[in-house]
Amino acid sequence: MTASSATLSIGEVAAQTGLSVHALRFYEREELLIGGVVRTAGGRRRYTLMDVEWLRICIRLRESGMPLAQLRQFAALVRDGPGNERQRLALLQEHENHIRAQLSALQHCLEIVRYKVGVYQEHISNDTTRGVWDPTI
Repeated sequence: MTASSATLSIGEVAAQTGLSVHALRFYEREELLIGGVVRTAGGRRRYTLMDVEWLRICIRLRESGMPLAQLRQFAALVRDGPGNERQRLALLQEHENHIRAQLSALQHCLEIVRYKVGVYQEHISNDTTRGVWDPTI
């Protein structure tokens, strides 16, 4: 069996991707995979290395907040093959804009937390913590 024709069990894919077996079945049900999952004569799922790479992309897209509907749409476009690259690009650019907005909001949150850490560090080092935002006073 060559590397390009090697197949993996659902457990092996779970180990390689960090997804649970249940999550892999969910991805299949939700049509998030770009290739059909091959089954053995006994009905066991077999995945390709391309499936693993695609799942790794899906994991990152989900971690970055891509909704399932948008991921499903992206997977469908990829499955449809060449000719829809502009649609794929538009979808990815929309998601990129979403991530940039998230990063900006998180940067603002980080600045506030950094400021509060500095305030508390200063109060602790000056032994002036009594009464700092104490609702019982």
